[in-house]
Amino acid sequence: MTTVSPDSPEGRASTRKRTFFGAKIIFNDGRSVFDCTVRNLSDTGAMIQIENPLSAPNSFHLQLSDNRLWACQVRWRKINSMGIQFV
Repeated sequence: MTTVSPDSPEGRASTRKRTFFGAKIIFNDGRSVFDCTVRNLSDTGAMIQIENPLSAPNSFHLQLSDNRLWACQVRWRKINSMGIQFV
């Protein structure tokens, strides 16, 4: 397992852990849902893989397969992934 500390060049506020969890992006008052994969996770956010990150809204809820649910804000987007902050 790889972790990145706050003293890292990326300046992370909390340690990240590599993961491979199935999850759902939920928005539009629960009427819209996208499947995604959580690739790393910390206390403050995550990096998720999604087929088309541009189709996801800037704010949504992320639900893991164990039913944990977080309100999220998108921090960055790339071709098939995005960084999110828990709010």
